[in-house]
Amino acid sequence: MDNRTPKNVIHRGSAGILLLIALLVGVSFIPPQRLCGVNLRRANILSDIITLDSPSDTPADGAQTDTPALGVEPVDEEEYAIDIEEVSEQVEAVVSQPRQPLQYTYSWDTTADTLTRGRHLPRKAPLLEQLTPIEEFDTLGSRSLRAFCDTLLTARRTVRIAVLGDSFIEGDILTADLREMMQEVYGGGGAGFAPTASPLTAFRRTIKTQSKGWTTYNIMRYKTTPEPLKSNYFVSGWVCRPSKGASTRWEATSYRRHLDRATHGRLFFTATRDCEVVVTLNDTLSRTFAIDGDAAVRQIKVCAPGIHSLEMRLQSGEEGFTGYGAQFEGCGVTVDNYSVRSNNGHAMFRTNPSVNAQIGQMNDYDLVILQYGLNIMQSGVTVYNHYSQQVEKMISFVRECFPTAAVLVMGVSDRSVKTDKGFEPMDAIPAMLKYQRQAALNTRAAFWPTAEAMHRQGGMAEFVKNGWAAKDYTHINYLGGQRIAWALFDAIDHIARQRHRIRVAQELKAKRQQMILDSIRRSKIDRQILRHDDTANKYPML
Repeated sequence: MDNRTPKNVIHRGSAGILLLIALLVGVSFIPPQRLCGVNLRRANILSDIITLDSPSDTPADGAQTDTPALGVEPVDEEEYAIDIEEVSEQVEAVVSQPRQPLQYTYSWDTTADTLTRGRHLPRKAPLLEQLTPIEEFDTLGSRSLRAFCDTLLTARRTVRIAVLGDSFIEGDILTADLREMMQEVYGGGGAGFAPTASPLTAFRRTIKTQSKGWTTYNIMRYKTTPEPLKSNYFVSGWVCRPSKGASTRWEATSYRRHLDRATHGRLFFTATRDCEVVVTLNDTLSRTFAIDGDAAVRQIKVCAPGIHSLEMRLQSGEEGFTGYGAQFEGCGVTVDNYSVRSNNGHAMFRTNPSVNAQIGQMNDYDLVILQYGLNIMQSGVTVYNHYSQQVEKMISFVRECFPTAAVLVMGVSDRSVKTDKGFEPMDAIPAMLKYQRQAALNTRAAFWPTAEAMHRQGGMAEFVKNGWAAKDYTHINYLGGQRIAWALFDAIDHIARQRHRIRVAQELKAKRQQMILDSIRRSKIDRQILRHDDTANKYPML
């Protein structure tokens, strides 16, 4: 039997823990480094207690420091490399090519009458007390915000809005309420665009998507996308390849008003080989479409008095088939959400201009809204000249792909960061707004300062307090999206109200002028009649 006294080794464990803590604290004081072209941020485990800054954190000489936030893939020059002239040539090749004999649109119309959109009036009063106006840098062009509002007021066709953004609007946040108010005032229905398949469809409440048999690829994983599909990306950011019998069913929800009022459903895809697609309307009526193989984008257009659900099933020809998604709209306004998580806007340059232009021809967008910049900002960074130039490229790219659309740049949203005093507004926000505004000015696009709209409602701190935003003080939720959407709607509707007053004044002026002309004509006729009567009295018949 061993009678030796056990050794006390507790002090060894304590010493090891103290040594580890000392090591981590020491690492916290190592300044940020750059390794293989990647910016490595300071590993500060005391960030909740102290803030460690160094000259390398903040530019002292105006050097370019447009680096993305932690957890986001670094943006380099190669990602933003784009030749706009080459884009223009690709789009021109699509626009100028003959549309026959290839069939691009396959129609299934179950309506007895042709549905058309009537004239609409803007709201009499704004939704919010304070207006955050849109800054218009082009008031006369055919693609100005004023021209868009004229279309909104008078066009008899569907008016289409596309919103391109990042995780800030993911799941149809913000766009759900912008769509609802647009449809409430200017008519229409439906949830807009929904991808064929995506791991994120469960997060979207405005449309229910059930898909099976699809392999999905996201543009933010461009390098791991199979080579044949890299040239197939649309601005939605998703491409889907089917296995045998793959299917997707989209169903309207009641999460917002008018979502169940879609009268038109359109399916977008490419099929390089002959295939058969079975479409089922409202789980009752089915029709099979035989598609001739070709690289061009196709659409199957379904028209019905009411589209509650739509299903697409690939019966044959899965090789070479690429699914993009479906669009649901009514005779009014539709708003399409094209959100791509962690996208700073650079991902659009990886999309195929030809694919964009073909779907653009089918959609004829009237307004494209760009919501980016949140992932670019960093505390202490106030120089975003490089990113401003990239925003100008984004605007040019959009105009080439969607030539009928006005462009509105949404300034970066409000955001707070944790300091030793608690959460405070990020100091980079005014700088980012300045550079985004300058990009819109240089390209004569329109600009709307999102952060200022949030400040008028208390800012991010108030959003978090009211349950309108997450406690990361960065991302809004559906309630916060509603508040920003209302502010944006008020800004658009304010211009529409001005255009309506001008139109009414012009119509009244034209009516008065017509009344004057009619009066002159009547007077002339009266004088002619009087002369005739005088002549008859002077020379009576014998």
